[in-house]
Amino acid sequence: MDPILKRVWAAGALAASLAIAGCGLPGAPLPPSLHLPQRVTDLSAARSGNQVSLAWTMPKRTTDKVLLKGAVHVRICRRQSASALCTTAATLDLAPGAAGRYAGTLPPDLAAGSPRVLTWFVELLNSKGRSAGLSNPAPVLAGQAPPPLTGLTAQMAKDGVILRWNPAVSAGQPSPTPVRILRRLLSPPAAKPRQGLLNPPAEPLEQTLLVPAGVPPGRALDKDIRFGQTYEYRAQRVVQIALAGQAAQQNLELAGALSPPLTIHAVNVFPPATPTGLAAIANPAANGEPASIDLSWQPDTSPNLAGYIVYRREASTPWQRISPAAPVVGPAFHDAHVEPGHTYQYAVTAVGIDGLESPRSAEAQESVPTQ
Repeated sequence: MDPILKRVWAAGALAASLAIAGCGLPGAPLPPSLHLPQRVTDLSAARSGNQVSLAWTMPKRTTDKVLLKGAVHVRICRRQSASALCTTAATLDLAPGAAGRYAGTLPPDLAAGSPRVLTWFVELLNSKGRSAGLSNPAPVLAGQAPPPLTGLTAQMAKDGVILRWNPAVSAGQPSPTPVRILRRLLSPPAAKPRQGLLNPPAEPLEQTLLVPAGVPPGRALDKDIRFGQTYEYRAQRVVQIALAGQAAQQNLELAGALSPPLTIHAVNVFPPATPTGLAAIANPAANGEPASIDLSWQPDTSPNLAGYIVYRREASTPWQRISPAAPVVGPAFHDAHVEPGHTYQYAVTAVGIDGLESPRSAEAQESVPTQ
């Protein structure tokens, strides 16, 4: 073979062998997984009295998107300032994807003094004690909690439940504070809706009422009650502070201990309001139709209203009910039993679903034309 062709053939064979061998070469090595649990991003914190409660959701994967296996070690810590270290408060082990919960008592130094921000975090550690970082911050207020609210009482009124308590505060809380009232419905839901003119929607089982510090101290009116129901009330004093320098203002609360529960049955012993605006218009006999008088008045919007009762008299004779046995539903009535040349006085009352009847309205007088 020609020497030149021989060299060309050898170079080609070498290139082909290198190409074939290159197909089996491994790629660039991947870095080993650190097995770091993903950071918690939904931590929330609340304080009541000297108890702090935390809640969060445990992740299911590592930062490398690998499913976590086995319990994850959780470190719970708190920080008193932005430059301070996050001091460990507790540790626990939780399953991936679990609902994280923690409740603990503040140490004496954090449960005393003026209100100040105390920020909580959770940190999830791998088997080597490493983490992807602290969770989102969850601030609460450290400091002395407001004193417990004492002397809570409840009394029925026409407009709702009147709540009263001892407005005095301790020397450590020289100024009045807002009061939060927690109300819980104890009565079972009604099997059938009440038969009033207005059927309200279902009542929530729990509601709150915040009484500002600027209102008359020691008293509140819960208007959002329904007669026939049983309620439980508890109350607590709260201190509210707005965090400075926040892009979106955030208010923090320091709540005192809840008062003992107080139960009241909302019995309706109050009749509906007396109807107003009663007017009477006579209709003379015409086209074969007898004379009549039409009555109208202002409607009552109370949800406990069952209807109205219409009364009539002539001169100083006694009042007589002229409406049917069942209450009149709407704020109007047609009296077709009148005589031409007679003058009639009318009055209207409102009756509740419990049968309680209001006083009679102001009279309306009307005469029936003779023609």
